[in-house]
Amino acid sequence: MSLIDSHNHFDDVSFDADRPAAYRRARAVGVEAQILAAVSARLWPKLKAVAADYPGLYPCYGLHPAFLAEHRPDHLDQLSDWLARERPVAIGECGLDYYLPDLDPDRQAEYFAGQLQLARRHDLPVVIHARHAVDQVIKMVRRFAGVRGVVHSFSGSEDQARRLLDLGILLSFGGPLTYPKATRLRGLMKVLPMDGFLLETDAPDQPLSTHPGQRNEPAYLAEVLACVAELRNSDPAAIAAATTENAHRLFRLPDALSASAY
Repeated sequence: MSLIDSHNHFDDVSFDADRPAAYRRARAVGVEAQILAAVSARLWPKLKAVAADYPGLYPCYGLHPAFLAEHRPDHLDQLSDWLARERPVAIGECGLDYYLPDLDPDRQAEYFAGQLQLARRHDLPVVIHARHAVDQVIKMVRRFAGVRGVVHSFSGSEDQARRLLDLGILLSFGGPLTYPKATRLRGLMKVLPMDGFLLETDAPDQPLSTHPGQRNEPAYLAEVLACVAELRNSDPAAIAAATTENAHRLFRLPDALSASAY
């Protein structure tokens, strides 16, 4: 059974001490690929190096809204150069964050719009962060018709989910889904079309209910899968096959990914 962790930060410093072992643990439970999301221009080189060191790791490059203080307008020009030269699988992590109070909404929108424009120019999907800002993200995406992508760690309503799917934007789910008190999110998972969602960990962030307060890691994607299968009353193998196909389609991953152990 093959799985794809559609969103994590495996380049994070928290993995520096045991990254090879964490990678092996993920492969042991069937995680054949990981999509690594960037947060700032400063860290693009490290993300590139980590992805190059391990089979099945695929980089994205982008400017995360929570790192707004680090971003400069010329980073969008640098990003365009990186996209043309490196040809990653996606742009991101980008988007809007209205939860953190010190992030200027107008500046966030400028960087998000710039990355959506680059997505159209370079024919790449976008990996979108939408915290307390799903409606605003929908409005922005509508301005750039034809852009494809995914809202990672989706936490919105069923109506918002349907509107995003109608725009060609998939939804991704991870650790928050495993908490019994997340009733709205768990109810949404029961009714989504099978071709509309992906699985993720967001490692090292968003630990699962079974690992509270611990560092999250890609190997725990198997537990996310088990939760989704239980909520949908479906065979885990069927969920794994569908979400893997969805990720292949969105990110245009190679048909045959390396299965060699590290």
